Amino acid sequence: MQPADLMRALLDLADEMALEVRSVRPRAVGDEAPVSSAVCRVKGRVWVVLSQADPVDVQLSVLAGAIRRHAGESLGGRYLPPAVRALLDAEEGG
Repeated sequence: MQPADLMRALLDLADEMALEVRSVRPRAVGDEAPVSSAVCRVKGRVWVVLSQADPVDVQLSVLAGAIRRHAGESLGGRYLPPAVRALLDAEEGG
């Protein structure tokens, strides 16, 4: 599965789980955008901030980690494409 396909699948999962995913451009002088991708809470909601400055593998890792941490048992019995499942399982161990 191509990185763009993995990203789309993870974004769909995040949307179903009501995770807020934001994509931000690289920092400019005076910009307050983060310099790297991260997961945070804003007013009690989980946000995943993906920095366009990060390589796609870093963005995928951050998003997969957020899904793994906040999905609970809901992904266990659900069909996911093997590449998506492998990425989520890798995040669980890492």
